[in-house]
Amino acid sequence: MISVNNVTLSFGKRVLFDEVNLSFTKGNCYGVIGANGAGKSTFLKILSGEIEPNKGKVDITPGERMAVLKQNQFAYDEVTVLNTVLMGHDKMWKVMHEKDAIYADPNATEDDYMRAGNLEAEFGEMGGYTAESDAATFLNELGVKENFHQSLMKEIPSNMKVRVLLAQALFGNPDILLLDEPTNGLDIETIGWLENFLADYENIVLVVSHDRHFLDAVCTHVADVDRAKIKVFSGNYTFWYESSQLMARQLNDKNKKVEEKRAALIEFIARFSANASKSKQATSRKKALEKLNVEEIEPSNRRYPGIIFQPLREVGNQILNVENLRSSVDGRTLFDKATFSVNKGEKIAFLSKDPLAVTNFFEIINGNMDAAGGKFEWGTTITKAYLPIENNEFFTNGLSLIDWLRQYVPQHVTDADEPFLRGFLGKMLFSGDDIMKKTNVLSGGEKVRCMISRMMLQNPNLIVLDQPTNHLDLESIQSFNEGCQTFPGIVLLTSHDHTFMETVANRVIELTPKGIIDRLMTFDEYLADKRVKELREEMYGAAAYA
Repeated sequence: MISVNNVTLSFGKRVLFDEVNLSFTKGNCYGVIGANGAGKSTFLKILSGEIEPNKGKVDITPGERMAVLKQNQFAYDEVTVLNTVLMGHDKMWKVMHEKDAIYADPNATEDDYMRAGNLEAEFGEMGGYTAESDAATFLNELGVKENFHQSLMKEIPSNMKVRVLLAQALFGNPDILLLDEPTNGLDIETIGWLENFLADYENIVLVVSHDRHFLDAVCTHVADVDRAKIKVFSGNYTFWYESSQLMARQLNDKNKKVEEKRAALIEFIARFSANASKSKQATSRKKALEKLNVEEIEPSNRRYPGIIFQPLREVGNQILNVENLRSSVDGRTLFDKATFSVNKGEKIAFLSKDPLAVTNFFEIINGNMDAAGGKFEWGTTITKAYLPIENNEFFTNGLSLIDWLRQYVPQHVTDADEPFLRGFLGKMLFSGDDIMKKTNVLSGGEKVRCMISRMMLQNPNLIVLDQPTNHLDLESIQSFNEGCQTFPGIVLLTSHDHTFMETVANRVIELTPKGIIDRLMTFDEYLADKRVKELREEMYGAAAYA
């Protein structure tokens, strides 16, 4: 068990946590949620001992082992992949090296060998004799194949390093597991494996993640970081979100009735307080007014942006026709024989084993890249807006936000004055002096919110979204997701966010080196379809797909 007792942490005048008291118990997985900057990752660092609070303490049941998902990919550069995982069980790693050092010492004494015998017993109790095979299994399950296991960490691709560090955290069945954004860099299949692993995990897990599907799959509780406090609620993220929204509506309705009663009392007092014949009645009403307790919802630090795409015109019958489109890079085919048409009412999820394939496809159909072969054609009624995965080129000029957005005012808008532009920026939570902030100092999340403002300004009837949840907090992701669900136009989408893909798309197209797989079904139906699985193996090749 972990107990958090009166933990307080501040940086200057900013109080991040104020006398937080919590306990986390075995068998539960806690999803730590909160607005960007609320202190989610900092809280995990307090629990791990990396950060010392100003006041209070964290108590862990004696003898329990804690494992933390490391974020520094370069910390193990000179260590092999397999040993990096083994080092996740620090005590076992030290015992192994101590006993091996005794056996390798030609001057070892009888007492040393007695010590080695005790270490052997301890090593066995910790699962040391199956440690290498267990570590290899974790690596394989997380998509790090055996040809990497004896490589140094500095020699493997960065996306593989993330998986190795995750295997390190999971290794050895830790009593307490702290995971900060564990799904970053993982594909859908690997995320699914991790979801199943954590859902069956019998110890304590605390996880910070922006992946709502992942939180729903693994969490038994939600730890909500808000207003320098942390409150724990039973249930997964969706249950928390829907319950909190319902509670807010109910409280608002209740407040409305109380406010209506207060207004009626004030009106009565104003009309009759000067009338001597009814003065007693007025006095009693005034006392009732003084005792009336108007319940108000305590304002949250959370702010949900308003993401609403409003098309100027409906799409026509011809939207997008793609014929034998092909893309390659450095002699490697990303996708080939892509032939399909987009129809009215469709919201299409695109995916591929190679994420570069979808990005290149979106760049090609938006005119930013040449195809290696084939062609495509847009309908004349289409007004599209594109959210690319990389946006740095849009923010190099150092303009103020309002001047930056002014560059993208479409021709049909004739009155793009400051209040008009403020409205679009305000929907994305840029208010007051924020609009004078320079674009070359924006954070990743702020840049994405600017790009969404730019998209809404176009009044598109078709939107193209390449990893739209990157850099966004849960509140922005939720709003973006709902905005795409209610959007009356066409959506072409790819995302690591499972919930986004499942709730928006009604058609799935997978781009492969041997053609496409095209199905009119939801994302979950696609992933579960047996025939689709067979086709994927055929298209990619069993070895590449495995």
